[in-house]
Amino acid sequence: MTRDEKWLLEEKYDGNANAEGFMEDKYRLARGEPVAYVIGWQPFLGLKINLDSHPLIPRPETEWWTEQLLTTPNARDATHFLDLCAGSGAIGCVALKMLPKVQVSFGEIDPSHEATILKNIRENVLVSTMKDISERIDIRIGDLFKPFGTMRFDIIAINPPYISTKSTLEASVINFEPHEALFAGDDGLAIIRRVAKELPLHLNSEGVAWIECSDTNARTACKLFETEGMHTELIADQFKVPRVVVVSFP
Repeated sequence: MTRDEKWLLEEKYDGNANAEGFMEDKYRLARGEPVAYVIGWQPFLGLKINLDSHPLIPRPETEWWTEQLLTTPNARDATHFLDLCAGSGAIGCVALKMLPKVQVSFGEIDPSHEATILKNIRENVLVSTMKDISERIDIRIGDLFKPFGTMRFDIIAINPPYISTKSTLEASVINFEPHEALFAGDDGLAIIRRVAKELPLHLNSEGVAWIECSDTNARTACKLFETEGMHTELIADQFKVPRVVVVSFP
């Protein structure tokens, strides 16, 4: 039995290999479907992130930099936090959990993910007091910053599509994960290029934005923000790979 099959058996079927559906799910794994989709959730900084609407599966790299971000002085002092390109809402859910005074907005272009974001908030943050937390959450569906009008934020966390359409990906990714959350034009910068132009209008003067990017175009991404008059810092992930552009006003 493979490692993924063992995880599936324990997490979804309580170790009962004769349970109805187990053999069908083993076949899904054999076809290359990611185990997180088969089980229905992915761990993320101690949370159980549901993937009902099949958003992009949160990666360890994103988990790593999210934790780094949320332990910075900027995060401790923040009152308004935006999880843009939210997908499952994993980053925003952790912000709600770790920063009890912050108001978290979620921006996502795919309306099918809204219910997943709400479910993840309910099941991970304050299950018994959803009424109390409702004033701290704001989910808006639309293209990047457009649903937020002229709103500004202290922290903006973005895991945008950043893969070149010319790239070759593993079958488990290309055949099952949403292409709109992966690809961003020939150079992988189509979305980040738009973010660079719009970000100064939505970041507070003392605010900071963390934007995940590809190591192949990380320095080019920095230049896009610098062209718009912003200060940038490039941060490597836990694997020493350039992964996040940190953007602020000079």
